[in-house]
Amino acid sequence: MRQLPETDRDALRIAQHPQFARWLEQIAATGGCAHPVHLSGATTTLDAKTGEILRHYDTRTEPGERLLVRCRNRRATVCPACSRLHAGDTYHLVRAGLLGGKNIPTTIRNRPRLFITLTAPSFGPVHHAGDNRCRPRRDGGNCAHGRSIGCGVVHVPDAPVVGQPLCSDCYDYTGHVLWHAHAGILWDRFTRDVRRHLATSAGLVQSHFPQHARLSFARVAEYQKRAAVHVHAVVRLDGPAGPNDQPPLWGTTKQLTDAVRAAAQRVLVRTPYSPAVGELALRWGAQLDTRPLHTDGDGTDDDAVAAYIAKYVTKGASDTGAGHDHRLTTLQGIDAAHVSDHVRTLMRTAWLLGSLPEYGPLRLRTWTHTLGYRGHILTKSRAYSTTYAALRAQRAEHKGHESVPGTVTDGHWRYVGSGHTPGAALIAAGIAADLAASREAAREELAAERSGLGASSG
Repeated sequence: MRQLPETDRDALRIAQHPQFARWLEQIAATGGCAHPVHLSGATTTLDAKTGEILRHYDTRTEPGERLLVRCRNRRATVCPACSRLHAGDTYHLVRAGLLGGKNIPTTIRNRPRLFITLTAPSFGPVHHAGDNRCRPRRDGGNCAHGRSIGCGVVHVPDAPVVGQPLCSDCYDYTGHVLWHAHAGILWDRFTRDVRRHLATSAGLVQSHFPQHARLSFARVAEYQKRAAVHVHAVVRLDGPAGPNDQPPLWGTTKQLTDAVRAAAQRVLVRTPYSPAVGELALRWGAQLDTRPLHTDGDGTDDDAVAAYIAKYVTKGASDTGAGHDHRLTTLQGIDAAHVSDHVRTLMRTAWLLGSLPEYGPLRLRTWTHTLGYRGHILTKSRAYSTTYAALRAQRAEHKGHESVPGTVTDGHWRYVGSGHTPGAALIAAGIAADLAASREAAREELAAERSGLGASSG
């Protein structure tokens, strides 16, 4: 008799457990999370006045005496189920800062608003797709190592060679890694300089800008094919109190655009001096895109921007072949990583630079897997819109898990593990796929209903 594979045997074992139905309920409650956190403990809800126990829950009655909760990992490569939830929250967070909602007034759509893209500078020629920048120069020019500055091929966008250096010996791997390590500082100085430029153009003392206006933003970092991070951001000008306050009359879209362009060209960050490297002057790249978001439309552009940012916030470095989703702790781990030679060299460069004491504060070895980039994938200013915490609380309230006024909750929890056995992972993946299919069907049905309403009203 042929023996079942280990995964199938494990799934069969789980299905035959007396508490299988309750275990399925837990898996469904996590949305089919691929790496749930296992908790053990109890919680008691009491009437604040009388001390009467209104509700008591204890994991001792649960399968395995544990409760499964979502891992909340944003990366689709790690947990598709939680990444979809994170993408949805990001969409609503960004959209609220564009069109209002979630306790943000709808009047913000009439504010000066831009969708901007800031890029990294060039660290050396790389293969491009769909244009003539990969073609050799007419004069047959070569680099200092005798290699042609161009390859003569028009590449398709998904060609493996796209983004790879034309000459790896010419490529500035040190500059690339150190630029990544300082990208967060570059952004902070960029927003500071935008405020200064706005104040100066309005005839204000720069330190008085917060008394007249506030710069609000949400930004997402994305890896390009060349494994360099670039930044997409929504930038909005408010009054000093934020979303509930109108910006001053001088705060126009043109003023904001001019300030963004000037700051992108002017900002400069110098690296700590290193006997091995020297001191590098780091700037934003020459490619800058500033697109005004108009107020006379139906909000379609704003929805598209929110969806675009939500799409990229769930991508890890490994999705674009530009890094690794898990930390690497040895050179052997770097050598074993499934990445291109270009990315592997960037990793090794980050690891080696991390051994220099002058770069200690940059924690380059800790962030080797992201090529030295150590910022959050998505960041926002405090007054831009709602928060992830508020969205989670709203979702909990919708599901009936909100706290009840006049009650006190006492809970004691401890971490006891994470993840799934092979069979459990198989079942959870099936549940996640079913839930995703149900959501997609519901969206299609809603879209069809709206389309029918639009047709009938015409």
